[in-house]
Amino acid sequence: MTHVPLSTTPLPPLDRALPPWPGAVEGGLHVRRTPGPDGTVAVYVHGLGGSSTNWTDLAALLSPTAAGQALDLPGFGFSEPAEGFAFGLEDHAAVVARHLERLGGPVHLVGNSMGGAVSLLLAAERPALVKTLTLISPAMPDRRPDPRRLSDPLMALAYLPVVGARVRRRMAALTPRERAAQVIKLCFHDPSRFADARLDELAEEHGARAAFPWAPLAMERSTFGIFRRWTARGPASLWSVATQVQVPTLVVWGLHDRVISVRRAPRTAHALPRARMLLLPRTGHVAQMERPEAVARAVLGLWEGAEQGTW
Repeated sequence: MTHVPLSTTPLPPLDRALPPWPGAVEGGLHVRRTPGPDGTVAVYVHGLGGSSTNWTDLAALLSPTAAGQALDLPGFGFSEPAEGFAFGLEDHAAVVARHLERLGGPVHLVGNSMGGAVSLLLAAERPALVKTLTLISPAMPDRRPDPRRLSDPLMALAYLPVVGARVRRRMAALTPRERAAQVIKLCFHDPSRFADARLDELAEEHGARAAFPWAPLAMERSTFGIFRRWTARGPASLWSVATQVQVPTLVVWGLHDRVISVRRAPRTAHALPRARMLLLPRTGHVAQMERPEAVARAVLGLWEGAEQGTW
């Protein structure tokens, strides 16, 4: 594991007021597309409780190099899950793999948190679909006894026995904006870096999701799907899966991540055969949102290194 070369390719100006990229349902998934040059595609996979809007800024910064496709995983954002969908990490990975198959060529795959674990599984099982892999605070096994850190600070507790009913009543009393602010407080090191326009967008999304009957089920079952994978042993363990990934990989972690401890970063990077690790100071769980320019330079460094055969 060596240092991460940061690209010197000029980036477009960062526009924190840029609205989410337009989206449409494609093959059962809601996909937001960022325009870019023909032939190079980046696919972005969000974390638990997140959505395709988590990638607005990073996709814009990388758009001169790659066209972007940010996915809403089944049950999140505006992707309605198919009947009987199981919500395990492997189930989400299979859905993303089918989307990549339709694209017809390998992509630069970028995943955050749960989306990082999903992307890890996909890269290990379907390497022909992945050109490079970027993992931003991936949901590697972290058994600290506090399920609230996995996502929305309340949602993961809402379906537990005894405390669940009380938590659901508390959630119902919060406005969508208050819920959104809680999530940002958990996931950002410095919530003041989250632009007011972005908070408005997130609050609107939380309000919209409240009307989807499948949204609570998706959160509940995806949460426990992560826990199930964390207790897996042998070849099913995410640590074992990581050793099977052969594509050039970048691991990015915020030093102040309160959701998945940065202590998992070195082990993750060492497990991946072709990985380099970037640790970002004053950064929480969603580095692509809190420090998109730093992440963009590292991702471009990965893409350039993979192209030149130096990674």
